[in-house]
Amino acid sequence: MKFRVEREVLAEAVTWVVRGLSNRPPVPVLAGVLMKADPEGTLTLSAFDYEISATVTVEADVSESGEVLVLGKLLADISRSLPAKPVDVSTEGSKVQLHCGSSRFSLIQMPVADYPTLPTAADASGSIAGDTFTQAVQQVAIAADRGDTLPILTGVRVEIDGEKIVLLATDRYRLAMRELTWTPDATDISHVALIPARTLSETAKALGSSGSIGISLGDSSRSDGLIGFEAGSRRSTTRLLDGEYPKVTSIFPSSSDSIAVVPTATLIEAVKRVSLVAERNTPIRLSFTDGQVSIEAGTGDDAQGSEALEATLSGPELEIAFNPSFLLEGLGALGTSYTRLAFTQPSRPAVLSGQKEIDGDSDESYRYVLMPVRFAG
Repeated sequence: MKFRVEREVLAEAVTWVVRGLSNRPPVPVLAGVLMKADPEGTLTLSAFDYEISATVTVEADVSESGEVLVLGKLLADISRSLPAKPVDVSTEGSKVQLHCGSSRFSLIQMPVADYPTLPTAADASGSIAGDTFTQAVQQVAIAADRGDTLPILTGVRVEIDGEKIVLLATDRYRLAMRELTWTPDATDISHVALIPARTLSETAKALGSSGSIGISLGDSSRSDGLIGFEAGSRRSTTRLLDGEYPKVTSIFPSSSDSIAVVPTATLIEAVKRVSLVAERNTPIRLSFTDGQVSIEAGTGDDAQGSEALEATLSGPELEIAFNPSFLLEGLGALGTSYTRLAFTQPSRPAVLSGQKEIDGDSDESYRYVLMPVRFAG
């Protein structure tokens, strides 16, 4: 095998495919990146760990076609550090030689025959704008469980019904739901998938700069095991989580007694400041009255902090407490100038949504439900 490729092209391609590789793969060859040079003038790089696959095809000047397997993260580190000159790659015995300017590297070939067959996603079932998809995933993935007690809660539930997509995630303390539209190939399409939140989030970030992302619902050989994503020359598959997701949409209150509207950026900064004195797992208290919200943390002999902000309130006054980290993550995901907080009572979940104007309508396409924390007094 022998080819030449631009350094930036190689570095970007390798970084893309190795992003999900484990530092401790179950099988040594899974630490590798498969490089396949085609005489038509393309170089395809692939990585796979039985759960996630990533493939990218780039242009290259191919003198001799061939296929080799080398350590992925080492190749990524080397390619990023090379000078901004063309990279010549060739095989020589059991080694892969990289020449770039005056830099020379020799990598050991890994056994290609031991490398597993890459999963093949079916044709795309539809497409969605890259920036819309990325924002939606980030808004919802923050609420997925980050532990391993209940693996099913580490996923994002994706429900597709025609042109409508609903993303849902919860860790039992908060719940995030985003509704959006896409362009399906068939208007009567219906599908439900549970995707690992971390993988979905990383995939969305990596593909989000593309104008459009193709989504493949299923696999050509096993329709319920994989979901695929494609943007430009980049393709990835993810194995789905198995199990029945709990019916958590009933957590959404059917009505609200009090509604407060607060400037989002101002509220975020105030919560950050006040929560500096909140010890680990200590809630902050929000007291809503007509015209303002008071934010407090700390009690008794502990360090204390407080701040008051302007806010509009319709309905009875109330005092409620939240985990500050969970509150900040929800506020940060809204992406709107104003935050609408809807309450029933201090012991019941609150619903956060966004508003463009202080007296405008709430944007219900994204809702973040936050369980309150009990506090003394």
